[in-house]
Parts: sequence; C-alpha cells; structure tokens
Amino acid sequence: MMRWLVLFVLIAGIAGCNSTRSPTQTASAPSEPFFTQAVPTAPRTVSARAYAAIVVDARNGKVLHEDQAESLRYPASLTKMMTLYLLFEELEAGRLSRSSPLQVSAEAASRPPAKIGVKAGTPISVDTAIRALAVRSANDVAAVIAENIAGSEEAFARRMTQKARALGMRNTVFKNASGLPDTEQYTTARDIAILGASLNQRFPSYFRYFSTRSFTYNGRTWKNTNKLLTKVRGMNGIKTGYIRLSGFNLCASVNRDGRHVIAVVFGGRSGSARNAQMEALINEYMPKASRAGLFNF
Repeated sequence: MMRWLVLFVLIAGIAGCNSTRSPTQTASAPSEPFFTQAVPTAPRTVSARAYAAIVVDARNGKVLHEDQAESLRYPASLTKMMTLYLLFEELEAGRLSRSSPLQVSAEAASRPPAKIGVKAGTPISVDTAIRALAVRSANDVAAVIAENIAGSEEAFARRMTQKARALGMRNTVFKNASGLPDTEQYTTARDIAILGASLNQRFPSYFRYFSTRSFTYNGRTWKNTNKLLTKVRGMNGIKTGYIRLSGFNLCASVNRDGRHVIAVVFGGRSGSARNAQMEALINEYMPKASRAGLFNF
C-alpha cells in the first residue's frame, strides 16, 4: 500500500507542474506545490526532430528542469518502455513467468531492424524477450510480446494507450509496440518521465533489466544501446530511441550520492549530442534533487 501511495504522489508531481517558459530560459523549481496544479493538455501538433527535455526528482516528483516538456514528440523506441510495463504486469499477476514461451509469428519476425532475428514458429522465453527490448531494442520481439499478450499488435497498442491514461500520461497515444514510424503515435517528455518513474517504482526487481550491459541470442551478442550506462556514475537505465521523425531520444534513471532523478531528452541531432545533453542535465540538476524524506525509495 505504501509503495502505491508513493507512486501516486510521485506521478502527481510530474504530471502537475506546468510551465510557460521559452526554450532559451533556464528552468527553476515550481513555486506551487507539485501536486496542486492541473495537468496541461498538449496541442495536437507533433514536431519532428525537435528538442524537449525534463528532469524530475524521483523521490518527490518535483520538476527540476523542463524545456518544451508538454510539446508532442515521436517516442521512437521509448515506446518499448510501455511494452515492457505491460509485460511486467503479466509477470506480476502470474499469467506469465520468466520461462514462459512466447510464440513467434511470421508477422512479428518480419519487422525491420533493430531486431534479433527471431524465426517464425520458434518460441522465445519471456526473459529473452525482456532482454531483447531492454538491451537491443528489438522491433521483432516487441511485436512478439504484443501478439502473445493481446492477440494482435493493434489490440496491444490500445492497451498501451489505456495504461498511459491510467498512469497520468494524458498526451500520449500508442499505435504499435515498437516505436516504428507512425505519425499518429506521439508522447511528451513529461509523459515519458511519468512512465520511467512508474516502471522504477512499480517494478523494482524487473527494472534491473534496463541496466543489463549486454545480451546474447542465437550466438550473437549486442551491447546496450544506452552508452551512458558505462559512462555516467549511478545510471541504472532506462531506454534509448531513434527514428528519423524523432531524432535521438533518451530516458535515463540516475541514482547518485543518495539522490535519484529521472531525465528525458528528445530530438538529439546525433547519439553523441543527445548523450552530451543528458550528461549536462544530470550534472546540473542532480545536486538540486532531494537526499531523503517520505518519498525515499
């Protein structure tokens, strides 16, 4: 019960802070209590390859920095965070175990890269599926998960959007489980921060998958697409994303010196530029995060 109370207040904090600052202004902590403000609704225009960012104190939901955080963006493979959220729910409910087989359809196997090359008719385990998404960001396996849980990727995407609303992600719509290009699939930096915080708080044991450094399948090994895992002290996940419409995206979780932040960057011009921006945000705002208190987890 306490875990759910903490999660509710944390999400309320991320969702509740509004801002009208321009992209060039330096963000400051909101003056009103984070849980008292109304959640804004973004305009329905999605900006391609445009920058957006947010940094949230994961202990109390306070927004430490935001820049275009409510503007619509294409999530790319950050979508897979929600795909895994729904898979973790299946594990928690006992409907699946980590050793449960997931059937691979020809449709799923045909997804374009990034992928691990699953073969139609050859099942993979849930554990393998989680690692394939968390490390490789495999589009073929995202479709496998969707089909096995909901019967089709379209039905699964509807569940994803429903879950987004339940979590307070009011400006997000999902159309597929992978983040492959779809102009009707969009989100915001704020909504992704809510999702990142929810994954961390709701599924602490499964969240560790996001810090997996490498993954081997069928004799081939891939390193985690999040290069900052080995570069930024305290980073324990969670997910990268890229399509041409989005630019380079990253949602990161960092625990350092008793502080914990969730940070999101959209629209990087390159992977290295995105990573440099994320490092700069973490270094600037991590010292401003709280160290202890009621919401310590």
